[in-house]
Amino acid sequence: MRHDSALPVGRPAYNGQMWREVAFQLTALPLGILGFTVTVTGLSMGLGLLVTVAGLWVLAVSLAAVSALGSLERGLARSLLGLDIAEPESVVPVRDPDAGLWRKTLGVLSDGLAWRSALYMVLKLPWGIFTFTVTVVSVAVLWPLLPWIVRGLATVDRLLIGALLAPSELTERVRELEDDRGTVVDTAAADLRRIERDLHDGAQARLVALAMDLGLAKEKLTEDPETAAKMVADAHGEVKLALQELRDLARGIHPAVLTDRGLDAALSSVATRCTVPGGVRVNADLPGGSDRASRPDPAVEGIAYFTVSELLTNISKHSRARTATVDAWRSEDRLMLTVGDDGQGGATERPGGGLAGLAERVRSVDGVFVVDSPVGGPTTVTVELPWHTRGERARA
Repeated sequence: MRHDSALPVGRPAYNGQMWREVAFQLTALPLGILGFTVTVTGLSMGLGLLVTVAGLWVLAVSLAAVSALGSLERGLARSLLGLDIAEPESVVPVRDPDAGLWRKTLGVLSDGLAWRSALYMVLKLPWGIFTFTVTVVSVAVLWPLLPWIVRGLATVDRLLIGALLAPSELTERVRELEDDRGTVVDTAAADLRRIERDLHDGAQARLVALAMDLGLAKEKLTEDPETAAKMVADAHGEVKLALQELRDLARGIHPAVLTDRGLDAALSSVATRCTVPGGVRVNADLPGGSDRASRPDPAVEGIAYFTVSELLTNISKHSRARTATVDAWRSEDRLMLTVGDDGQGGATERPGGGLAGLAERVRSVDGVFVVDSPVGGPTTVTVELPWHTRGERARA
């Protein structure tokens, strides 16, 4: 999450924005007294009791109270100063019933934003005394200069809040990556459940029936050779079907063509299974073959392949398209993909839908997923992936 501490533009004037800034300055003294008292009292008691475990708990409670005051300040900054500053996500699993008291305590104590909020509360009192006094004097005595004075005071407030109360980009990025990791884990679990279901309902059931048929054929081998031969012939057909199902399942896990020949050949292969009447035109300008070093990260290749595969499956099932296209190329350090069709359009990225799942998988590696599908068509899905993930770059 980013915050925008850009300063107001234009000439200071007697307008609504000025009076909102005046209101913010008038709240500075009471909030400064409250914040300073809570911070200094709580941290002093906690530090004084650090010889016991109770000191850590007092510090944690004090920092939690300071964080709440910091949230109040951010709310006032948004409403009165027009500062675009986001609320941070909690680093402490407060609502997690499985999180113990010790884990929650350490979570609060390790929250850098809470400590920065404590510093803000200490600075807020002397600055609040100054701004409150200057604002009151300006309203009563220096009325002609009031817009300029208040604008200057508010500018310092915006900078101070942006520096000490805004969540750091690094922290927010770590939290985003943790969320993405959870999405990837959930996706992997769903894939494992799908594989288990396909094995149970498909190849496994067919092999069980095949074993029973062969058992019956064995019993009839001596007394009715002709019937036994027919049963063996039927079983041979079942074996072929089981092998085909296993090959399809293996292709769904990770196709051999992707590993051996690269993404270019794999996209051409998956395009042949799309059932649109006019076929799929594939235009891929990518390095392939066995030269692993020139190809994208294996994880990126896999995400690209399965994304295109799912999109083409959706086109076959839902688009009523006559033709489809797949384009893939490298642009600097990014892998670019577009999948389009001339169907009925209206595809949207709905929560819980198939496109949303694809988008989450793409964004889990810092990718971009954009759907352009007006009603009536055509539909174009654009996917942008990093050529190499962070881990691959670190090993390079």
